[in-house]
Amino acid sequence: MNKAFMGPAPEFDKKPKNMSLYKRIYWNRLIFTGVMPLMALVVGIGWVPLQLRTAIFTLIYSSISGIGITAGYHRYWSHRSYSATIGLKIALAVLGASAGEGTIRTWCKDHRAHHRYVDTDKDPYAIHKGFLYAHYGWVIIKRRVERNVHVDIQDLESDPIVLWQRRNYAVILFLSAFVFPILFCGIFFQDFLGGIIYGSCMRVFIVQQRTFCINSFAHWFGEKPFSGKNSPCDNFLVAVITLGEGYHNFHHEFPVDYRCGYHLLAYDPTKWFIWLCSQLNLAFDLKRFPTNEIKKGHFQQIESQLEKKRTGIDWGKPLDELPVISISKFEEYVRSGQPLISIDGVAHNVSDFVDHHPGGPSILRQNFGQDATRAFRGGLYLHSNAAQNLLSSMRFARVANDDESELGQILG
Repeated sequence: MNKAFMGPAPEFDKKPKNMSLYKRIYWNRLIFTGVMPLMALVVGIGWVPLQLRTAIFTLIYSSISGIGITAGYHRYWSHRSYSATIGLKIALAVLGASAGEGTIRTWCKDHRAHHRYVDTDKDPYAIHKGFLYAHYGWVIIKRRVERNVHVDIQDLESDPIVLWQRRNYAVILFLSAFVFPILFCGIFFQDFLGGIIYGSCMRVFIVQQRTFCINSFAHWFGEKPFSGKNSPCDNFLVAVITLGEGYHNFHHEFPVDYRCGYHLLAYDPTKWFIWLCSQLNLAFDLKRFPTNEIKKGHFQQIESQLEKKRTGIDWGKPLDELPVISISKFEEYVRSGQPLISIDGVAHNVSDFVDHHPGGPSILRQNFGQDATRAFRGGLYLHSNAAQNLLSSMRFARVANDDESELGQILG
C-alpha cells in the first residue's frame, strides 16, 4: 500500500503511550498538506502573480476534485447510496485521487469508523478532542494502539476499481493532481509556474481544507433538526464550502440517502450531480430514506427540544401532588382568612393577585369560598390561555366531597 500522504491513516499505529509528540507526527503528511502549500503561497506572492484564467481554472478544478470526494469517496464508496457504471466509477476514483486525500480504501475505512464510533475515542476525528484536532490534527498525528476499531470493508476489498486505484495510487495522484493542471495552465494560458503554484499545490490545499471542514465545523455548531444525540449539525455555510456536505445532522441520521440536502432547494451540488448522472444513465438505484421516517425523526427532535424548554418553565404544582381537602375544610380555610377560590375542583390562593385583577378586586372577593368555574369559563368572562396559565401558579389543594377527601387522605 502506498505510504505517501494522505488523509486518514490506513491503520491505527501500535505505538507506546509515552511516545514523544515528535515521533507521533506523520512528517510526510505534514509536509504534503501543510508545508508544501505554505511554501507555494509564499513563492506565489513573491514571484508568481495569479492570472485570472489560472484562478478560474483552480477554482473549477478544485470543485471537480471535490466531487470526486463527495460523490465518489463519500456517498458512493463509503455509504453505497447509489450504484454507478464502470465509467463513472473510474472517473470518480481519478478525481478523488486528485484531491490528495488517500486511497478509496483508506478514506472509506476511517469514514465508516467515524460513523460507527462517532463522538467516542474510537472516532478517528472526534470533535471532543478539540476543534483543531478534528479539523487537521487527526491527519498528521498518529493514533494509539487502544484506538483500534473494526469496520466492515469487504465490499471495498472486492471492488476492482478500488483495488486498481490502490495499486496505482501514486501514479494517479501525480498525474491528476500535478501533471494535468501544470500542463493545462501551461499550454492554454502560458502559465506553467501558475499551474505549479495555484493549479496544483494550492488547489490540493483548498480541496483538503474543504473536506476537513466537515469533520470540524459541521460537528461544532449548527442546527440539529433530526437528532440531538451526537455532535453532527446541519450547517449551511459548510454546505456551501463542501458542495453540499454540510447538512451533517441529516447525513448521520440517514447515511444511506444519496442526498445530504434533503429539501428540494437545499444547497447540495453533489446531490444534483448524482441525479444528473442518473439522467444520463451513469448512475442508478439512487437511495432515499422513506420520507415518512425522515418526518418522524424531525418531529421527534422538535418534541425533544420543546420538552427541554418545557422543563425550564414553572407550570405550577402538579395536580396529583396537591393535597386533597373536603368542601367543609375549604370553607373553613376561607373563614379563617385564606382568600381561596375553587375552579375546576381546585382551590386557588389568590392573595397575591387580588389587587392586580384586571376586572377589579371586588369580583374576586365575591367568589372567596365559592366555586367560580362557570364564571371563569365564560359565565362572567372567558379567560385567556395566559390567565389559565397564571391561575395554575396559584394552586393550593384539590377540593372533594367530605367522604372522598377522607378516603383520599387514607390512601394518600
